[in-house]
Amino acid sequence: MLAKRIIPCLDVDHGRVKKGVNFVNLQDVGDPTEIAAAYQKQGADELVFLDITATNEKRKAIVATIEEVASQVFMPLTVGGGIHNVDDMQNLLKAGADKTAVNSAAVSDPDLITQGAEKFGAQCVVLAIDAKWNPVRQGYDVYVNGGRKQTDLDAIEWAKEGVRRGAGELLVTSMDKDGTKSGYDIALYQQLTAAVNVPVIASGGCGQINDFSEVFAKTDVDGALAASVFHFGELTIPQVKQDLRTKGVIVR
Repeated sequence: MLAKRIIPCLDVDHGRVKKGVNFVNLQDVGDPTEIAAAYQKQGADELVFLDITATNEKRKAIVATIEEVASQVFMPLTVGGGIHNVDDMQNLLKAGADKTAVNSAAVSDPDLITQGAEKFGAQCVVLAIDAKWNPVRQGYDVYVNGGRKQTDLDAIEWAKEGVRRGAGELLVTSMDKDGTKSGYDIALYQQLTAAVNVPVIASGGCGQINDFSEVFAKTDVDGALAASVFHFGELTIPQVKQDLRTKGVIVR
């Protein structure tokens, strides 16, 4: 059994780390390089770095910020936001990213997933999905442009297509749970992990230490991502890992 990963997420807007609730009301949290270095010290397994306004503002990903973070941090770094083509992926990988996360651009052009996987390997291509429950059709809809735009894609079917096209990992955020601190969307991750055979990272809703053990106990996700609880010092990564060990979850 592979060790489960604990992954802080830095949502970056114009060079500052921000955090909101349900993708809105963003608060400034601090400098990305300082925060990344602090998480490395705590023992984070990986770091996810999302430029949350690049796509909506039609900007490129902020390569200079990634270079600075990568020079200070030696754990795996996944970067998303503002990736429009394979050249953008290459620029981020050269800047120090280990993996690139595609979301809106992959929905617009699914072949981007295949092109990236063929050029850099599936392990470098993460399909990020922002999913929201639709009570009318009783399924999860895919949203793009930082959660601002609904699509007609079903999240589970899109995840399966993304994997078929070459995505080596899925980073799936529950928009219903994002920033609410009410726990991960267990039903979403149960459906996802049953549908695909690549690692799935759960994102959105972590609010207390038990949320980590619950998502690992009730679903087959490989990693749990969190932001608010770490950014605001409510939990530390060593606390979370110790709690998981006492509950029999294998962590690094």
